[in-house]
Order: sequence, then C-alpha cells, then structure tokens
Amino acid sequence: MPTILHVDMDAFYASVELRRRPELVGKPVLVGGATRGVVLSATYPARAHGISGGMPMTRARRLCPEAIVLPPDFDAYAETSRGIRAIFESFTAVVESASIDEAFLDITGALHSVRDGSSPAAMIGELIRAKVHDEQGITCSVGIGPTKFVAKLASNAAKPDGLREIPPADVVAFLHQLPVEAMWGVGETTAEKLHRLGLHQVAELAHTPRGTLQRAFGIHQGAHLHNLSWGRDPRPVIGRPPERSVGSEETFGRDTDDEQVVCRELLRLADRTAARMRSSGVLGRTVVITVRFADFTQITRSATMRGLSDSGGEIHSQALVLWRALGLRRARIRKIGVRVTGLVDRSDAHLQPELGEPECGWREAEQAMDAAVAKFGPQAVRRASLTRPRRSE
Repeated sequence: MPTILHVDMDAFYASVELRRRPELVGKPVLVGGATRGVVLSATYPARAHGISGGMPMTRARRLCPEAIVLPPDFDAYAETSRGIRAIFESFTAVVESASIDEAFLDITGALHSVRDGSSPAAMIGELIRAKVHDEQGITCSVGIGPTKFVAKLASNAAKPDGLREIPPADVVAFLHQLPVEAMWGVGETTAEKLHRLGLHQVAELAHTPRGTLQRAFGIHQGAHLHNLSWGRDPRPVIGRPPERSVGSEETFGRDTDDEQVVCRELLRLADRTAARMRSSGVLGRTVVITVRFADFTQITRSATMRGLSDSGGEIHSQALVLWRALGLRRARIRKIGVRVTGLVDRSDAHLQPELGEPECGWREAEQAMDAAVAKFGPQAVRRASLTRPRRSE
C-alpha cells in the first residue's frame, strides 16, 4: 500500500510577505488589491475575523478595519515555490504539484531510509516541515495517508503548522466523523444536495446505497462519492520528469558575511556535485550558483564552461567567477548552492583534450578520491582546504 504525503503551506502568500516584514507577525494581514479585487491570502489573525481567501476585499475590510493590506509579489511566491519543490524532491522523485503552495509526495520508496522511530512516514514529514521552515522561513502542514484523498484531509486537519498521520486501519473512523463539506470535491451545490437527502456526515453518506447516490448525482459522481466515503481513491501521485541537472546546496548554521567561508563552501559543494555527476555517469556544460540572503531574497547566476566536465575543480573555478562577479560586500548570506545543467551521458560525449594537458590530471585524482570514499567512507580523503574548521557557519 502506498504512503502519500500532502504538504500544504500555511497562508502561503501572507507568510512570504511576513518573512520579509517580521514586524507584522501576529497582526491581521491580507494580500490582494487594496480597494478592489479579492483576498488572495490572509493570516490566521485575519481569519479569526471571518476572512477567507477569495472574499471581496471590501467585505474583508468591513470585517476587520484594522487589517493591513499588502500588494501581491508573484515573483517572490514563484521563487519560494521552486525552493519548496526542491526540498520535496530531495526526499522523493514522485512529486505532484497541486498548486503553487501544495503538493502530493509518494514516499513509499523512501521509507527504508528512515531507521528509527515508530513511524518513518511521520519522521519524513517532520523533516520536510523543518527544512521548509529553516530554508524558506515559512510553515507548512503535512497530512499522511494511504491515498491522496486521505492525505489531503489529514493536512487540513493538521493546520496550521502541524502534522497528522492517518494509518490505513484508522481511515474509516477518521472519515466518518467529518461533515460532508470536508470531503475533497464537495462544494456548496453538492453539499446542499446531500443535505436535502438528509446526509450531513460522511458516515451517513457511506451507508447510503451506491445506487441511491448514483440516481441522485449520476453514475460516475455517485460512485465516486461512495468510494471516497470509504477512503477508496485509486489515483496515483504523478511526478513530472526531473530536471536534467545535478546540484548541491547548504544552509549555513548562522548567516555569514565572511567571503572565505562562502568560497570554501562553494568548493565543498562543487566537489559534492561533481562526485554525484561521476556516480551518475554524466557530464555538464553550465554552472549555476544560487545565493540566498538573510532577508530570504535570492539571486541566481549561470555561465557556460569551455567544454563538458564532471571535475569539481573546473566547476568550482566557474562558480568562483560567478560569485566574484556579483561584487557583494559584507552581505549576509543564508544559503549557497551549486548546480550543473546541460547534462549529457558520458558514454555519448567526446572530451577533447587541450594542448599540453597531462595524461593524468585532476579528473583522475578525483576518480581516485571517489574510489577511496566508496571503500573507506566520506572522511577517507578530501581537499586540505576543506579540513579546516568552519568559522562563521
């Protein structure tokens, strides 16, 4: 039986805005047009006044005159969403985005990687929540269940900033105590029709004959409602093909403005990325660095190398060029990342040696390092410059 997570950001647009305006935490904040349009997102203090997403802004302002209205910044939301998806994909390749701020993850194949604890799925869920909070500065809620439908309802029950796991044996008991409005896909019109039939709880819906529901709602919708009321949902999590790139990133233990620390971390990440490339049998052409600042703003820069490579030294050299071209002075850095794109299979590539290049060079040395690490562990051999203790991380 699959194990599925539904991860939903808490008040996503508003949370991203509070991330850069922490003085507004705890206050009723709305994201949307100041006088016209609708509420796109509302903090939980604003929701306490009866405000919800999609409500006309004029009505929201009447319900909570002291609410602070902020204009949306869709570029910031999209960038944050990409970072969140990268976190998901570090746990499983089977990730299906339901919207900009929520996704389903099939972690069935990842459960073996967690050894301790009575619930490996819950441990993965908590790790995801911790990484989202640490790297993106916002909170999320996680639901865990054997189907997408149950996982979605579990995340709703966990909000805000929580986790709820529904084991297969508890699915029916969990569902049957819910009102029919809580069911995924039951809107106002369907709910009103169910109420006219005397059905208010999912348990009542579940014990209504399938044929009765099909006569009331049609063959397909009636059968669908009956199946969901018993937790039956055969829909799989459908992941998109992964981007053809290999990368590594590191969030510093403390924000740092020490350029030596950043440059040394770029070397560590370049070596790690190159080792993954060699292990996967790929070569790359373009180096990308990502820099996230203390205020959670982020910039990305890329450049193309002279040829295909899987050498940590070459990747690091290009990453350093990109870093120094930024011209940052005393900027507080939260996270740094190195990625290589434009990948091709090594068996399909031809490496043209440069004039005067020795028969054995850094690539052969790095391959020897790979072999030593594979045999004796990750601390067996590494660059001398990476053995010094970190100073400002």
